[in-house]
Amino acid sequence: MIPPALPTGAAPEAAAAGPARPAPPAWDESAGDAELALAARRGDRRAADLLARRYRRPAYLLALQILRDRDDALDVAHDALLRFFAHLDRLEAGREVRPWLYAIVRNRARDLMRRRRVRKHDPIEAADPDRPGIVLVDETPGPEALAARRELQARIWSALGTLGEAHREVLVLREYHDLAYEEIARVLRVPVGTVMSRLHRARKALREALGGEAAGGGTRA
Repeated sequence: MIPPALPTGAAPEAAAAGPARPAPPAWDESAGDAELALAARRGDRRAADLLARRYRRPAYLLALQILRDRDDALDVAHDALLRFFAHLDRLEAGREVRPWLYAIVRNRARDLMRRRRVRKHDPIEAADPDRPGIVLVDETPGPEALAARRELQARIWSALGTLGEAHREVLVLREYHDLAYEEIARVLRVPVGTVMSRLHRARKALREALGGEAAGGGTRA
């Protein structure tokens, strides 16, 4: 813990008790996950706050894409972040933060689904501002392009709900959260080859659900 500054007029003997500890750095968005996690592990609240702000929404969106219920997703994301910081000392050196956190989110979501016997929900309305979408059309900001993109996003979100859990989660991790195959393998705890074959089948299933429209472009390393 960083000691408070000495009050004005403090005795010189008090100041001589030991050198003042340097203040922790002022973190900004350019800081990497690994250095923030290391600093948070050492008790730096500012680093922990920045890391929490960085992953609060992605954790919620991942939970929402798995559970398809806003309240459940908020609860799971909150619980996952609490667990993430509570067990930060278990993060092995060199291990990436994002796959580890996403694995916690996924596990908490699956636990909730088991407890509630995979309760089904109505699809989230397309107008919901928190509804994530996989952008598969031109980014041109014209009104027609925006309308077409919004319509396709709504169709994709609805189609995702028709996929099995294994196909939905691998597609979401790859196409929305942009994880590499190796990262997805760590989240799902399966071999990379399983990720690739599962993703291939998931894309095929999504194309069929969309009536043949392209879903999920080419593969990426």
